[in-house]
Amino acid sequence: MSKLNKRKKNKWSQLNLYYKRTGFYDYLWTNTKKALPPIVIFIIALVIINEYVININELLVLLTKNYSDITIFTVFFISECILGLLPPDIFIAWTNNTPSPIYYLFILSVLSFLGGVISYLYGRALLYNDRIREYMEVKASQHIGNMRKWGGFLIAVGALLPLPFAIACFAAGMIKYRFPNFLLFALLRFLRYVIYGYAIFSIM
Repeated sequence: MSKLNKRKKNKWSQLNLYYKRTGFYDYLWTNTKKALPPIVIFIIALVIINEYVININELLVLLTKNYSDITIFTVFFISECILGLLPPDIFIAWTNNTPSPIYYLFILSVLSFLGGVISYLYGRALLYNDRIREYMEVKASQHIGNMRKWGGFLIAVGALLPLPFAIACFAAGMIKYRFPNFLLFALLRFLRYVIYGYAIFSIM
């Protein structure tokens, strides 16, 4: 084995040990367990409602007729900027009944990504107000502490898994995590929408 390969292996070994000691894997497993039941319940509910109550496609078509695309996108974007208040899965399901599902899904992923960027910038902006910064450092102390320990990996987890992506972005801004690195990890948000889009489109 070359010296370069040995160095890389040693580096990854040390990194793995660090994340293990600081509780990153436990955090990931615990939060994944919390996030999975709502997703499973959502999918089961979707199937049951579609089978025995009302055709989901008809319901989403009705939603499309009553509200403009701009309105729905605006509501989604605001939600993604404010800690992801509404489940993205509902909006992903909606795109399946639009004129161009893939294009609309892409717009959702872009808006979600931009929502994360705004959350990051909001976290940075709060640093300039001492009173608000001190309040948020107490209120979001756990997330900020985790961001200081795990950095980009926490952003990646928030981007890919059904975990609070906006909160991870906000915490990254609060600790002045390097913006180019933040953007790199946040791009994984697009992959999440590809995976979830495929799963939901397959069910409907």
